[in-house]
Amino acid sequence: MNKFFFKSAKINEFRLWGLVFTLVGMGVMILGTAGIVFWGQAGKIIAAIFMVIGMISLLISVAVYFWAGMMSTSATMLQCPECSRPTKMLGKTDRCMYCKTILTLDPAQATTTPSEQQV
Repeated sequence: MNKFFFKSAKINEFRLWGLVFTLVGMGVMILGTAGIVFWGQAGKIIAAIFMVIGMISLLISVAVYFWAGMMSTSATMLQCPECSRPTKMLGKTDRCMYCKTILTLDPAQATTTPSEQQV
C-alpha cells in the first residue's frame, strides 16, 4: 500500500498535505458563503459555521507548511546518483525530489551494483 501512495520525497508529501488543507479550507468557506445565497437569513448561521471550519483548516495548513519548512532546513543535502541534482533527504531513506529514485544513508539497505556482487 505504501508503495502506491508515497512516490515522492517526504518533504514534498508534507507540502502536499499543506496544499490539501489550504484548498479544503477555502472550499469549505466558499460553500458556507453559498449558504447565504440559497437559504437567506438561516444561511448566515451555516456560513458562520463553515467559515470557522474553513479557518481551522487554513490554520492547520499554516502549521503543516511551517513544520515542513523547519524540517527542510535541517534535512541532509546530497546529490542524486541518478539525475545528479542536489536533493534533500529526511531520515535514513527518502526519494529524490526530482526523479523519485529511492535514496538511503544506511549501508545495510543500499543496493549493490553487478560489479560489486562479483567481487
